[in-house]
Amino acid sequence: MEIKAKNLKELEQICSDIRERIIDVVSRKGGHFSSTLGAVELTVAMHKVFDVTKDPFIYDVSHQCYAHKLINGRWEEFETIRQFEGLSGFTKPKESDADYFIAGHSSTSISLAVGAAKAIKLKGEDRTPVVMIGDGSMTAGMVYEALNELGDRKYPVVIILNDNEMSIAKPIGSISKYLSKILAGKFYQGFKERVDRNIIQHLPNGATYIAKKIEESIKLITPGIIFEEMGIDYIGPIDGHNLEEIIETLEIAKDMKKPVIVHAKTVKGKGYKIAEGQHEKWHGVGPFNIDDGEFIKKSSKKSATAIFADALLELARKHDNIVGVTAAMPSGTGIDKLMKEFPSRFWDVAIAEQHAVTSMAAMAKEGFKPFITIYSTFLQRGYDQIIHDVCLMNLPVVFAIDRAGIVGNDGETHQGAFDISYLRFIPNMILCAPRDEETLKYALEFGYEATSPCAIRYPRGSFNQLEFAPSVFSLGKAEVLKEGSSNKLFIGYGAGVNRAYETEKLHNEDISIVDLRFVKPLDEKLLEELSTKYDNWYIFSDSQKQGGVASAILEFLNNKKITNVKITSFEYEDNFIQHGDTNLVEESLGLLPNQLVNKI
Repeated sequence: MEIKAKNLKELEQICSDIRERIIDVVSRKGGHFSSTLGAVELTVAMHKVFDVTKDPFIYDVSHQCYAHKLINGRWEEFETIRQFEGLSGFTKPKESDADYFIAGHSSTSISLAVGAAKAIKLKGEDRTPVVMIGDGSMTAGMVYEALNELGDRKYPVVIILNDNEMSIAKPIGSISKYLSKILAGKFYQGFKERVDRNIIQHLPNGATYIAKKIEESIKLITPGIIFEEMGIDYIGPIDGHNLEEIIETLEIAKDMKKPVIVHAKTVKGKGYKIAEGQHEKWHGVGPFNIDDGEFIKKSSKKSATAIFADALLELARKHDNIVGVTAAMPSGTGIDKLMKEFPSRFWDVAIAEQHAVTSMAAMAKEGFKPFITIYSTFLQRGYDQIIHDVCLMNLPVVFAIDRAGIVGNDGETHQGAFDISYLRFIPNMILCAPRDEETLKYALEFGYEATSPCAIRYPRGSFNQLEFAPSVFSLGKAEVLKEGSSNKLFIGYGAGVNRAYETEKLHNEDISIVDLRFVKPLDEKLLEELSTKYDNWYIFSDSQKQGGVASAILEFLNNKKITNVKITSFEYEDNFIQHGDTNLVEESLGLLPNQLVNKI
């Protein structure tokens, strides 16, 4: 889409067309919604002022990149957004050269921009990294690590702070607004530079001090003091939906040739009245009716997340030493229910997984029982803290790992494939997984009683209720669910138990099924017994094969010198797993029960 040559009126029409396209497609297919609608004018202005063919366009998280995709040659293909083998919901360089980096996790953009700016300087090129970062991403420490270096090195980088929810600092009435306009103007920027260069440097010490204090006093009543103090120029806040104002401001920022933050105030869901404002449910949506905003429900089954939240709420009512935390996902993890009933015991610490883990480690040391509830993919961000601050101290923290396994439309950056592999080899860690609703409740009760760190994984979506009666969890104990006459054995872990069960029903042999329950510690006594009965073991788990459940069992068999057992793993191969409907993704991986029967 041609942007550069368009006048203001034409650009405003493009913004309107883009919004209509996003609303139309997302209402039918689902996807990220309110944030990306709020970023339309900012995105169009970026493409007007900067050159996407040479300037790195870096989107933080990138769930607000839909307008960028539409501008850059994906208008028709946008129908496939987040669909199997279709467009990703995030920026993805394999789709377009206009997408600089894959970005599905928060708060990486400014670090990427610093790295790009260093490379540009070393190569002697005339290019400017331009970042769009949401205010929520500014809660993560990595942002300030990057800003700290950027303010010191002074590389030319333009950072657009898309402020649609959280005030970085509250503007103080009309004076602040007026001064922000002055600070954004060419006159002020030029005046400031001339004063620094020609006057302040040549004044006596006392007068220099007074001049500096006058300048600082102006900054103090603007929202940008934190950035100015870090050595980064600040412009704003500006109206993030006033296209003319945004373009003018970005031109100023570009010409400054140093690090600049442009603070733009936007409205989430802009252009679709029902979604405008702070409505968390409109962040990422399934299909909905445009006329009334009613979501089209696909399933009435209770999700594993909802089961977890209700079970933990019951436990918290019984035990007042239970506390909990999530990292910017209160409704996504179900912790919002507990925050509402126990506001002094459950917290959302924003996008700060490292802080979440370490702060709960201290609470465990003080005698509380922390439940850290984070998606599998985001728990990776707190990995050092799990090792250093929890497991090394052997503190009884419970990690409730939501979205374990394939998560569907979010794809590569969000699949919960690696948590078993990255947690299993940490000393003192217990790993367990429920197979259904009742065993999830038992797993949480076990976690509460555990005296060591314990990780409990459960899937996105709902469990299938199996016909086997649940039993209470006991450390390192598996459960034989069915004894068959074949020499084959199916071992399921977590949601993998259901896959084993469905596969066994389709097979023409009578096959035994075991719910492993614990991958660390393993039920070694039972496994030894099973090795005397069955020679062919098949492992079912929604996890990465390397370092996964089959690996743990193979290590055990090797240590015990058991040589008669042949292991076949139906875990994920050594690839990142693409986005799309979960059933289609599993079919592409050959993991549907009918496919597994044929393999066996």
